[in-house]
Amino acid sequence: MSLFKGSGAALVTPFNAGGVNLDALGKLIDFVIDGGTDALFVLGTTGEPSTMTRAEKERVLEFSIARAAKRAPVFAGSGANDTLAAVEQSKRFADMGADGLLVVTPYYNKCTQNGCVAHYAAVSDAVKIPIVAYNVPTRTGFNIAPATAARLADIKNVRALKEAGGDIDQIIEVAKLLHDKMDWYSGDDSLTVPCMSLGAKGVISVAANVIPKQVRDMTALCLSGDYPGAAELQFKILAFVKTLFKEVNPIPCKKALQFIGIDAGVPRLPLTEMEKANADILFGEMKKIGLVR
Repeated sequence: MSLFKGSGAALVTPFNAGGVNLDALGKLIDFVIDGGTDALFVLGTTGEPSTMTRAEKERVLEFSIARAAKRAPVFAGSGANDTLAAVEQSKRFADMGADGLLVVTPYYNKCTQNGCVAHYAAVSDAVKIPIVAYNVPTRTGFNIAPATAARLADIKNVRALKEAGGDIDQIIEVAKLLHDKMDWYSGDDSLTVPCMSLGAKGVISVAANVIPKQVRDMTALCLSGDYPGAAELQFKILAFVKTLFKEVNPIPCKKALQFIGIDAGVPRLPLTEMEKANADILFGEMKKIGLVR
């Protein structure tokens, strides 16, 4: 049974001068769920956990679980480049009631493919809830090889892969090796339809923060087999999606949320507010698809 099918929103963490802005986070959660989002992912890359304290992370997870109120499952990013730290954080988030975990590969110190398998096995041994392995080599410097992804499928609690490598040849190989072993999801908004045509169960999406209904509709069309219809929607939102990555994620996403009236604040240093020229381009693309006037 799949953890979810369709659209998962990789939520930003709204900040203000006092820390985490829970009022804005609640508004965002309601907005994406009302837009049809099938699952919530907090404290992933888009949520900026690397600049948050342990107390802030726990506050975000606790609040998100309560606000979601079973309307959508809540997955918590619990990865670390220290396996022991990942284990301890995963245990804590599981105890707090997360429906599942998003565990990124070790970063900076990196590891071998065998080390990657051992890392996920250690986390799996420590918890009893589902784990989504997260491959995002542009952020971590480490790539889960397709054959390694197939090995991860043999680990008890590793139930899915978020594939955000952006390499279509690798995606095809992942699809071939995992189709009868484990679910996988697109981690790139611009590749949602191609990935789902190859067997992905959906997308874990940055864009779903801002256009939850469109992302949900696109994945629903794929799940119903209407790939031409899904492609038309992908084409419509593609230029906007690309502007969400014109600067480092989640810089543009937070600016886009500001444009539609959700006060997500600005990213924490070393990330900065979006440059005005790029923000103007973002606003223009949003205007083209009717998000702003």
